[in-house]
Amino acid sequence: MSKKILNKKKRENEKAETALIGQKPKFPKDAKIIQGVLSKHKRGFGFVTPIINEEEENPVTEKERQDVFIASKHLNGAMNGDTVSVVLFPEGNSTKSREGMIDKIITHGVTEIIGTFDKSSRFGFVIPDDKHFNNEDVFVKKGDWKNAENGDKVVVQITKYPENGNSAEGKITEIISRFGETGGDIKALIRQYHLFQTFPSRVNAEAKAVSKIKLQKEEDFTPISEEEYEGRTDLRSKKIITIDGADAKDLDDAISVEKLKNGNYLLGVHIADVSHYVTEDGPMDKEALKRGTSVYLVDQVIPMLPKALSNGICSLNPQVDRLTLSVSMEIDSTGEVVSHDIFKSVIHSAHRMVYDDVSDILEKNTQELISKYDDIYEEILIMKELAEILHKKRDLRGSLDFDFDEAYIKLDEAGIPVTVETAERRVANRIIEEFMLIANETIAEHFFWLEVPFVYRVHEKPAPDRMDEFKNFIRGFGLMMKGNTENVHPRVLSDMLREVKGQSYENVVNTVMLRSMKKAFYDVTCDGHFGLGVKFYCHFTSPIRRYPDLIIHRIIKEVIDGRLNEKRSKQLRKKVDIASELSSKAERHAQELEREVEKLKKTEYMSYHIGECFEGVISGVTNYGFYVELPNTIEGLVRIEDLKDDYYDFEQTKYRFIGQQTHKIYGLGDKVKIQVTRANIEDREIDFIIAEE
Repeated sequence: MSKKILNKKKRENEKAETALIGQKPKFPKDAKIIQGVLSKHKRGFGFVTPIINEEEENPVTEKERQDVFIASKHLNGAMNGDTVSVVLFPEGNSTKSREGMIDKIITHGVTEIIGTFDKSSRFGFVIPDDKHFNNEDVFVKKGDWKNAENGDKVVVQITKYPENGNSAEGKITEIISRFGETGGDIKALIRQYHLFQTFPSRVNAEAKAVSKIKLQKEEDFTPISEEEYEGRTDLRSKKIITIDGADAKDLDDAISVEKLKNGNYLLGVHIADVSHYVTEDGPMDKEALKRGTSVYLVDQVIPMLPKALSNGICSLNPQVDRLTLSVSMEIDSTGEVVSHDIFKSVIHSAHRMVYDDVSDILEKNTQELISKYDDIYEEILIMKELAEILHKKRDLRGSLDFDFDEAYIKLDEAGIPVTVETAERRVANRIIEEFMLIANETIAEHFFWLEVPFVYRVHEKPAPDRMDEFKNFIRGFGLMMKGNTENVHPRVLSDMLREVKGQSYENVVNTVMLRSMKKAFYDVTCDGHFGLGVKFYCHFTSPIRRYPDLIIHRIIKEVIDGRLNEKRSKQLRKKVDIASELSSKAERHAQELEREVEKLKKTEYMSYHIGECFEGVISGVTNYGFYVELPNTIEGLVRIEDLKDDYYDFEQTKYRFIGQQTHKIYGLGDKVKIQVTRANIEDREIDFIIAEE
């Protein structure tokens, strides 16, 4: 591949350079110039998102907020992420809403690129993995290879940016993985997203010190000193358990439940007291704030905190004492929390249970498991009873319960995906969800009325124009949405989810509805959670893997201990503001990486099934074809040019194609049988054709 690709790239660069000579248009002196950030598409063109100064006296119009289209010939050497100035074309000369040409690069957005090294005998190129840098291979002189071999995943530092049609130049600073190395593809993606599985030495040193790692046998070793028990409610005699996935190692939530004499329920949610071990502004705290969240990637985790804490002293493992922060809630038969208490505690978990075992007890009445857990069997039954009450209450207020199939991808020892299945969401999963939700609501409301600095989880109402689009979309299925899209109530959407449940187009409607909504985020203002249908909500239950939960724990304990004075409150207001912003960004970043890794492994999996046939449902329709989703959540594209039996017209408003002669229809939600024809791992693209009958 090497010489052929290098020669091709050289010809493309020469062609691009020639095309640019003398092509810079002349603009009138009063031509408008804006500044913004360039986002390039893998096909070569790009869009510049304007930098808006909201403090200007004159209000910014919607037109001025619009992205500006930049054709590839008008990029003038700018790279993805660059801050640039753009000369806008006169509107009369453009078919698009806004179009322009990059006039100047103000600052470069990237200093390094992750990619695959492709070398010849005297020089080489790093071909970027990120398709935003398509056709922007980085030239590397032989002396700057750092022992990299052909096909290695590397980091190249840019020493000279592209100009006059020439490639950028750089030197290799890091070899991420060798060609063919197990897990090298995921390692490269992790590095591309500027994340690291390892921690700085000072962070590891602090983690080791606070976790009190000793060489004694586990049965002779209690990691908690007598002083640490002081000021805590002793819950070690209570029947407390954890319920998690079989592979989970960071167990940060435990539960207890009992039926009171008055018929109410007493639910205890006990969360690992991570803030006891993570000193504010210490090395671990600063690193956790920077990471914001743990990231879960198929067969591995990028933890927010070192394993000595996340899998060790902070994990609520069975049969050992652990420090916790508890919320105890008395709940009546309607699901109302009639009283609650929040306190520091110490627990001794009786069992480390897994979702499947608890579900088998409740769904299948498995006698072997009932006997194994006979000491808490009665409590498990009460848990199910209470969870159903809480779910009913949420359902009545219109809380949205998206029941999406999630992919469970299993890799072999070589990192190759061997199965892609849907992960089951069973009764035990739902029990824990309900208990964590009510705990988060209770904590948020309690601290809202105290008017202390806090981090809330906010989900705003959907924009009316997005709801109008959704309303038009569902008409194609004969569905009607009640009410006014200007101020839609979550119950309207919840009713819609119930109406489509079990239909072939259920997943399609769920997906489009979800995309019509705004993304949830962290904020210091309690503006409610639309999706859950509640005024008060926060994240309190996972301080091992989410920074907002960790800082909330600090605030809660300071309130409990009476240490939150005016001076400290002022200090915390700044901290929660920073934590909210950084954690929201980190969450979005993590979700992007998780999706990218999942797409990578799904595409690789399908590459081993070329020529095979599967049944699926049409999940998306565009002017160039339609997407088909298989039962295991894998999605591929049927291109319109591959429909050979007729000429098909695209009916955009009805989300379908219809044959001119046969009148055959391919529309959203339709079941079809497909054959796999292509799986491009590099571009994460899977192609299908309609299988012959």
